[in-house]
Amino acid sequence: MAPMTSTTGTTGTPPSSGLAPEIAARLKRSADGLIPAIAQQYDTGEVLMLGWMDDEALHRTLTTGRCTYWSRSRREYWVKGDTSGHFQWVKSVALDCDADTVLVKVDQVGAACHTGDRTCFDADVLLKDAEHGHEAADSGVPASDQ
Repeated sequence: MAPMTSTTGTTGTPPSSGLAPEIAARLKRSADGLIPAIAQQYDTGEVLMLGWMDDEALHRTLTTGRCTYWSRSRREYWVKGDTSGHFQWVKSVALDCDADTVLVKVDQVGAACHTGDRTCFDADVLLKDAEHGHEAADSGVPASDQ
């Protein structure tokens, strides 16, 4: 099963998805018909993982209460927790301002990462607790560009 792609490029409604047309028409997809989906712990704000969704995966996520992703390596849908027991119970789903990323706030049960870590961002921290001594307002960068 391949991800749904639009017949009109990277926007528009894929022909065979259950996603509501008014939502599908707003999405800005990659060339392969996918959008990044950030999973975040709903009560702590902890960023858990990044997965990929096509229209059908988003539809399933919105209607089942469990996160469904498109596996780019296995080329199939997967519901978080079906094999690992580490479920993601959906609390809310939001589209970002550019309509090219979704934020799924979840109640994560167990590890979010396939490595067994709580998040996919625990093992390779590049910078931690940096103090650069400046505030964003003092950076000289207009607020609209921050």
